Amino acid sequence: MVKLNTIDRRQKRNRNKLKRVSFDRYRITVAKSLKNISAQIIDDKANKTVVSASSTEKSVKSDKKNKTSLSTIIGELLAKRAAEKKISKVYFDRGQYKYHGRIKALADSLRKNGLNF
Repeated sequence: MVKLNTIDRRQKRNRNKLKRVSFDRYRITVAKSLKNISAQIIDDKANKTVVSASSTEKSVKSDKKNKTSLSTIIGELLAKRAAEKKISKVYFDRGQYKYHGRIKALADSLRKNGLNF
Protein backbone atom coordinates (compact mmCIF):
# COMPACT_ATOMS: atom_id res chain seq x y z
CA MET A 1 0.00 0.00 0.00
CA VAL A 2 1.36 3.38 -1.04
CA LYS A 3 1.18 6.17 1.49
CA LEU A 4 -0.29 9.38 0.09
CA ASN A 5 1.12 12.76 0.95
CA THR A 6 -1.06 15.52 2.41
CA ILE A 7 -1.82 17.19 -0.93
CA ASP A 8 -3.05 13.96 -2.50
CA ARG A 9 -5.09 13.09 0.61
CA ARG A 10 -6.76 16.51 0.60
CA GLN A 11 -7.56 16.20 -3.11
CA LYS A 12 -9.05 12.70 -2.78
CA ARG A 13 -11.06 13.68 0.31
CA ASN A 14 -12.49 16.74 -1.43
CA ARG A 15 -13.40 14.89 -4.65
CA ASN A 16 -15.04 12.01 -2.79
CA LYS A 17 -17.21 14.39 -0.77
CA LEU A 18 -18.28 16.23 -3.89
CA LYS A 19 -19.13 13.10 -5.85
CA ARG A 20 -21.28 11.80 -2.98
CA VAL A 21 -23.24 15.03 -2.72
CA SER A 22 -24.01 16.00 -6.30
CA PHE A 23 -25.27 13.76 -9.05
CA ASP A 24 -26.80 15.85 -11.82
CA ARG A 25 -24.46 18.83 -11.84
CA TYR A 26 -21.38 19.82 -13.76
CA ARG A 27 -18.07 20.17 -11.93
CA ILE A 28 -15.84 23.26 -11.93
CA THR A 29 -12.20 22.28 -11.61
CA VAL A 30 -9.50 24.82 -10.77
CA ALA A 31 -5.80 24.62 -11.60
CA LYS A 32 -3.30 27.24 -10.61
CA SER A 33 0.39 27.83 -10.96
CA LEU A 34 2.60 30.57 -9.57
CA LYS A 35 1.59 33.02 -12.33
CA ASN A 36 -1.60 31.70 -13.94
CA ILE A 37 -4.98 30.22 -13.06
CA SER A 38 -7.44 28.26 -15.14
CA ALA A 39 -10.87 26.77 -14.56
CA GLN A 40 -13.06 24.44 -16.54
CA ILE A 41 -16.57 23.06 -16.31
CA ILE A 42 -16.59 19.29 -16.78
CA ASP A 43 -19.45 16.90 -17.52
CA ASP A 44 -18.46 13.81 -15.52
CA LYS A 45 -21.02 11.55 -17.17
CA ALA A 46 -19.60 12.16 -20.66
CA ASN A 47 -16.04 12.87 -19.46
CA LYS A 48 -15.95 16.06 -21.54
CA THR A 49 -14.91 19.62 -20.85
CA VAL A 50 -17.90 21.84 -21.60
CA VAL A 51 -16.46 25.32 -20.95
CA SER A 52 -13.04 26.59 -19.95
CA ALA A 53 -11.26 29.85 -19.17
CA SER A 54 -7.62 30.55 -18.47
CA SER A 55 -5.37 33.47 -17.69
CA THR A 56 -3.12 32.45 -20.58
CA GLU A 57 -5.75 33.43 -23.17
CA LYS A 58 -4.83 36.45 -25.28
CA SER A 59 -7.88 38.49 -24.28
CA VAL A 60 -7.09 38.08 -20.58
CA LYS A 61 -3.31 38.11 -20.81
CA SER A 62 -3.24 41.68 -22.13
CA ASP A 63 -4.57 42.96 -18.78
CA LYS A 64 -1.62 43.53 -16.46
CA LYS A 65 -3.28 42.85 -13.11
CA ASN A 66 -2.30 41.22 -9.88
CA LYS A 67 -3.06 37.52 -9.47
CA THR A 68 -6.18 37.89 -7.31
CA SER A 69 -7.87 40.30 -9.69
CA LEU A 70 -6.89 37.98 -12.54
CA SER A 71 -8.80 35.21 -10.74
CA THR A 72 -11.84 37.47 -10.54
CA ILE A 73 -11.64 38.16 -14.28
CA ILE A 74 -11.39 34.42 -15.03
CA GLY A 75 -14.48 33.82 -12.85
CA GLU A 76 -16.48 36.44 -14.77
CA LEU A 77 -15.36 35.01 -18.11
CA LEU A 78 -16.19 31.42 -17.13
CA ALA A 79 -19.61 32.41 -15.76
CA LYS A 80 -20.42 34.28 -18.97
CA ARG A 81 -19.42 31.30 -21.13
CA ALA A 82 -21.44 28.96 -18.89
CA ALA A 83 -24.50 31.19 -19.24
CA GLU A 84 -24.18 30.93 -23.03
CA LYS A 85 -24.32 27.13 -22.69
CA LYS A 86 -27.28 27.45 -20.24
CA ILE A 87 -25.35 26.07 -17.26
CA SER A 88 -26.43 27.44 -13.90
CA LYS A 89 -26.00 24.64 -11.32
CA VAL A 90 -22.51 23.32 -10.72
CA TYR A 91 -20.34 22.14 -7.88
CA PHE A 92 -16.97 23.67 -7.11
CA ASP A 93 -14.02 21.29 -7.01
CA ARG A 94 -11.11 23.17 -5.49
CA GLY A 95 -8.95 20.06 -5.73
CA GLN A 96 -5.83 20.22 -3.60
CA TYR A 97 -6.06 23.96 -2.99
CA LYS A 98 -7.37 25.54 0.18
CA TYR A 99 -10.42 27.78 -0.16
CA HIS A 100 -8.39 30.93 0.32
CA GLY A 101 -6.94 33.79 -1.72
CA ARG A 102 -7.13 33.30 -5.49
CA ILE A 103 -9.41 30.25 -5.23
CA LYS A 104 -11.86 32.16 -3.04
CA ALA A 105 -11.75 35.18 -5.38
CA LEU A 106 -12.57 32.91 -8.34
CA ALA A 107 -15.45 31.23 -6.49
CA ASP A 108 -16.91 34.55 -5.32
CA SER A 109 -16.74 35.92 -8.86
CA LEU A 110 -18.51 32.83 -10.23
CA ARG A 111 -21.28 33.17 -7.63
CA LYS A 112 -21.67 36.89 -8.27
CA ASN A 113 -22.07 36.29 -12.01
CA GLY A 114 -24.85 33.73 -11.78
CA LEU A 115 -23.51 30.24 -11.08
CA ASN A 116 -25.07 28.36 -8.16
CA PHE A 117 -22.94 26.07 -5.99
